[in-house]
Amino acid sequence: MGRVRMAVFAILCGIAAFVVAPAFAAPAPCGGHGDKNTMLVSTAWLADHLNDPNVVVLVIWNQADFNKGHIPGSVFMNFMDTHLMTGPTGLTMELPPMSQLAETFGKLGVTNNSHIILYQVGSSFTATARLYLTLDAMGLGAQTSVLDGGFLQWKSEGRAVSTETRNVKPGVVTPCPNGEVITDISYVSANMHHPGVAIVDARAAEFYSGATQPDKQRFGHIPGAGNLPFPTLTDSTGRLKSPDELAKLFHDAGVKQGDHVVVYCHIGQQASAAYFAARYLGYDVRLFDGSWEDWSAHKDLPAETSPGVPAKQ
Repeated sequence: MGRVRMAVFAILCGIAAFVVAPAFAAPAPCGGHGDKNTMLVSTAWLADHLNDPNVVVLVIWNQADFNKGHIPGSVFMNFMDTHLMTGPTGLTMELPPMSQLAETFGKLGVTNNSHIILYQVGSSFTATARLYLTLDAMGLGAQTSVLDGGFLQWKSEGRAVSTETRNVKPGVVTPCPNGEVITDISYVSANMHHPGVAIVDARAAEFYSGATQPDKQRFGHIPGAGNLPFPTLTDSTGRLKSPDELAKLFHDAGVKQGDHVVVYCHIGQQASAAYFAARYLGYDVRLFDGSWEDWSAHKDLPAETSPGVPAKQ
């Protein structure tokens, strides 16, 4: 009987160990999206997993900030690298071919077995969100996380900071493209005012309303779109707001539960933050990658200004 009790105890211990094991103990299947449980990781989690062999920490923005100090073991990623934003049609920012992205991330040590952690040096969230979206489109979204609070939160807690550059062992990435990330102008133009489709403009209110003209683009917004300015999604330190706060922001922008959401901005960077937040809330969301730059260039497509703002060309 004693042996039976010991065997049962061992099984129960094994179950408990499984339950408390951290997410990403094993690579996620390629092709899936992340969710509220995986899209953000805390500074405490990262501190405990910096030496995990499958963890790749990418710091995004510019070399000067990276050189001043970063989370130990981080790999610098130049957000302005044309290999990350130059697509086939010549728009300012556009998802590049998958083979090009696979080569770029492979050079940074990423593989299909990696748990990828993204963070920025400052309080901005848009570059991090754009890289998250890019990896999601590659089919690696379920194994990619954003560091909640980024480097500012890490430093404020007195955690270790390094100026050393890590030697990167190149990896091999095989994308399994996810078609539930990017949409195009034909879908958006066909679904203006369509029940169940909510179009969200993530630009500042002055551009959305038509009071201010974007550089070399038309006034106004896509007809029927609601406005959710991207800075409202995060607090002053760059941390994503609570689910309740985010849900209210999307509701106020005209998004209803169960809607298919399309987000856009000037060129597709600012709206990446709205994409991340919508995905975090569980919405079925796409980014209109060409965004207002693409829409504005098609003079046959309508533009709408807010009440009280005269229509302009």
